[in-house]
Amino acid sequence: MSRILITGANGFVGKNLSVYLHEKKNILDALIRNTKTGDANYKNYINSLFDYQNIPNFNNYDVIIHTAGKAHDLKNSSTTDEYFKINSELTQLIFDRFRNSNCKKFILFSSVKAFADEVYDKLTEEDIPKPSTHYGKSKLLAEEYILSKAISEGKRVYILRPCMIHGPGNKGNLNLLFKLISKRIPWPLGAFDNKRSLCSIDNLMFIIKELIEREDIPSGAYNVADDEALSTNSLISILAESQNRKPKIWKVPKGLIQSLARLGDLIRLPLTTARLKKLTESYVVSNKKIKVAIGKPLPVSSKEGLLKTFHSFSSNA
Repeated sequence: MSRILITGANGFVGKNLSVYLHEKKNILDALIRNTKTGDANYKNYINSLFDYQNIPNFNNYDVIIHTAGKAHDLKNSSTTDEYFKINSELTQLIFDRFRNSNCKKFILFSSVKAFADEVYDKLTEEDIPKPSTHYGKSKLLAEEYILSKAISEGKRVYILRPCMIHGPGNKGNLNLLFKLISKRIPWPLGAFDNKRSLCSIDNLMFIIKELIEREDIPSGAYNVADDEALSTNSLISILAESQNRKPKIWKVPKGLIQSLARLGDLIRLPLTTARLKKLTESYVVSNKKIKVAIGKPLPVSSKEGLLKTFHSFSSNA
């Protein structure tokens, strides 16, 4: 049994972690985002994002799990400062509190986007980071700060870089895809062949449990992904299977789709070249390093995790 502090406990990952670790008989506390903003002092503004009133001392904990952060804004409405204040500066402040405490383990939730927004082969921890968005750059800056600091003997520091996380309660891109296909609209991009890595919340929780309970896993940065990367066509098929029906996948010629996307750039159709790229690009992530470190198989296959996610969408529809 460990005493654990989770930041961002009202987010998707934080909520799942809280339930999972409580079931494992751990003692939990949470830092939840404060809605008050506008503090004129820069450092105080960062601190005011979280309410420290009830949890003033990191010495009270065995493990700090920092999940809080500014998520990637697909609508591009967030400012550059928001990303760096929350993802970089706030992480630095919390990590410094950890370094100056008696707490033994620190787990940071970063992102594969801290390393690359596009992947042409398979992303590994040895690749040179080249983030192009403010989100990715702010995550990388937090990682670099942590990795640059000396850690006292007996402490462990883990940086986890998950790819797209999914599970019951998730409201991300898979939920949008589910709603589209649930209307029995055929998927028209079947001619495009791609592979994408995903991360089941069950596999992520398993990895967190191993990091907390064991002392033989080395500190470091680890990519986190399910074992098998899947094509979008496979996702559509699994989604249809979760609804006990056959998938409707149309293999419309690529040239025609690409022409429609270029037309969409001009007259603002739902399909644009940027959106087509997002829907059809590959993003494969290696999970070899974390699996070797743990020395155990992940509990959930890619398909099993997705079926669980899609079944939860159906029950909440």
